[in-house]
Amino acid sequence: MPAPTPNRSPEEQLRQLRFLHRVARLATTARTWDELLETIVDETRDALHADVSSLYLLDRDGSHLTLAATNGLDRYQIGRARVPLGEGVTGRVAASQKAMIVADVKQDPHFMWVRGIDQRRYVASMLSVPLSWHDQIVGVLNVQTEVLRDFDPVDAAHLSAIADLLAGIVQKGREQREAEAQVVALQRLDEARTELIALVTHELRTPLAVVRAYADLLADDPPLEGRPSRDPARRAQREAWYQGTIDQVDRLDRLVDSILASIRPNAEGPVEVAPIDVGALLEDLVVELKPLLRQHRVEHHVEVRRHALADPRRLRQIIEHLIENAVKYAPPNTTITVDVTLVEGVVRLGVGDEGPGIPVEWRERIFEPYARRDTHTARGSGIGLYAARRLAEAMGARLWCEPAPGTGARFVLALPAAVAV
Repeated sequence: MPAPTPNRSPEEQLRQLRFLHRVARLATTARTWDELLETIVDETRDALHADVSSLYLLDRDGSHLTLAATNGLDRYQIGRARVPLGEGVTGRVAASQKAMIVADVKQDPHFMWVRGIDQRRYVASMLSVPLSWHDQIVGVLNVQTEVLRDFDPVDAAHLSAIADLLAGIVQKGREQREAEAQVVALQRLDEARTELIALVTHELRTPLAVVRAYADLLADDPPLEGRPSRDPARRAQREAWYQGTIDQVDRLDRLVDSILASIRPNAEGPVEVAPIDVGALLEDLVVELKPLLRQHRVEHHVEVRRHALADPRRLRQIIEHLIENAVKYAPPNTTITVDVTLVEGVVRLGVGDEGPGIPVEWRERIFEPYARRDTHTARGSGIGLYAARRLAEAMGARLWCEPAPGTGARFVLALPAAVAV
């Protein structure tokens, strides 16, 4: 015979209201996800005078429900036992989002045992309700008894009230837990990537130095000592080959620096800003980068000597990245324009080119790591601009892209002006 259902006196209804308040308080103050779920199943079992309470949550793919917490079944199966959506009592409740009462599980064709759960505990009756949040199914809350019991609509309403109260709490807690896990995973991935890249770039230093040394040895022609060369054309050709080799070694050196700067913008020590004559630094760099600029014209526009607060080493790296980017994407025999202006207390350094330009939708994406916009003029590595922006941000500057007058792109570095030097 089914066990008698307790009468619902006003005192019992008041007790249920107090229970809902207690569950809400306990659920919102739980310190961990596991503690939250344990609180839900423990309080639910006691409130419904049941022997077992279990909580199933819908998987992200929406095809199965997985056991998330229980206080009567085999706890080893938490996170392992799964019920297909639409199958069994639990699956059908999730699919229909309607409560279901099973007076005798032996007589119900929909009831099914879940593989792996302790079947020695004999379940006689069952009440199952959905957890829904914004009309979306979150999971299913079950209570079961070991003796036959007539769960009635009042029991279903009571359990549904618990489910409605907990659905939002469970969903928000689950999203927070997943977000935290994703952050940890991304941090670990970023740390591993950083260490790998740092190791690889460090190991590149030695072979580059060896290549440079051998190139110097091969180009070490004996001095002419006042006599003409017997084969000036061949001598000039060797010099051109040597210079081309050194240019490529320098380019690889800069690429290594860019990679390191992109993953560790403060690897060279703390940022130490000081008043810098930006125009003078720019002129020195243009001279140093002359081999890189040999196929382009360079125009300077420096109104007045402007001093900005910047870290000298990082500022040089940023300008090198911007000029090298212009060289890569601007066709040969075009003009690269560099200028320094003062705008409302901010020193702006601009580098413009006559290349294909950058569409509006790409003007932020190009600063992302390994983002490349390939053109017919060049293919980038996706590192330089990302490193330049990170270096700029490390010393309190801003870097952005805007259209150049006419055609091409213009990159602007904004630095705080030095008030007194």
